[in-house]
Amino acid sequence: MPQDSLYILNGQVLNAQGDTLFRLDDSTLKAAETEMERVDARFDADESPSWSPLWIFAPFLFVIVVHFLVVYIKKAIIGGRKRRLLESKAIEFEAILQAHSPYYRKLDDVQKKIFLRRTLSFIADKTFHYVELKEEDRIPVLVSAVAIQITFGLENYLLDYFKDIYIMRTNYHFGLSHIPFEGHVNSNGIYLSWNNFVNAFSDYSDGSNLGLHEMAHALAYVNFTANEGEDDHFKNRFKTFSKTGRKIFNAMQTGKTNLLGSYAATNYHEFWAVSVENFFERPQALQMELPDLYRELVILLNQDPLSGSSMQKLIERA
Repeated sequence: MPQDSLYILNGQVLNAQGDTLFRLDDSTLKAAETEMERVDARFDADESPSWSPLWIFAPFLFVIVVHFLVVYIKKAIIGGRKRRLLESKAIEFEAILQAHSPYYRKLDDVQKKIFLRRTLSFIADKTFHYVELKEEDRIPVLVSAVAIQITFGLENYLLDYFKDIYIMRTNYHFGLSHIPFEGHVNSNGIYLSWNNFVNAFSDYSDGSNLGLHEMAHALAYVNFTANEGEDDHFKNRFKTFSKTGRKIFNAMQTGKTNLLGSYAATNYHEFWAVSVENFFERPQALQMELPDLYRELVILLNQDPLSGSSMQKLIERA
């Protein structure tokens, strides 16, 4: 049976393994039973519905109730997965982050706990697919950590729209393109080539990082294309960021050069992703050469790599 199937039995919401996620209170169950009896009676009598004001708003109320129920169930499932991961893998995962994530190593102890918890939540929320590659714990940990790195200052950090992440062994071909891909993002998921992902961390100061690049695309996709799992601060502030970013991008398209490099001038989507790469890997150089862009990224992502990513609001709401 599907792993995430849910069942209602005796007022309890159960997962496929039979674990109780939560109970529906008696009043909720009674209200549902009463409403079903009313609906059944109408169908049995072959009556046409009388469109009272209550019936006019009933579909909207139903949608709202279902929405909140789905959100509640989803959080319960993620919470259950996260608890199991924390119990069995937390120490091992923390060691992986300490060994391989320069960003994680610079955080203070409080921030590290928040970061690890969010990384575990991200892993629990996604399905990782391995293509010509053997599954190992460090892969989902490090891929998830890159996503959390970018969203660490945001309230909505799970990139909710994306449920599938595809990890390819090396460069791959996609669609009709004859040019091999290192990674890409589309409506079906996030795609990354593992060899390029790992190699990017061998030099964490060159402004080139596949994981950061693709997760930057994913963050923009969630907020401006899928419109699912948006972060209000990010979405609203991006307009202000673009007042600065567009000027720099337009100048680059006329031939002006800067540390972002020529690929950033391909289109505005790539400009955004390359800006994020440099923000984390070369923050001091970016601040010196493009101070306005750096300042806008600090505000947009609610973190500053040059000040140790100390964010009181993040700590308060964790």
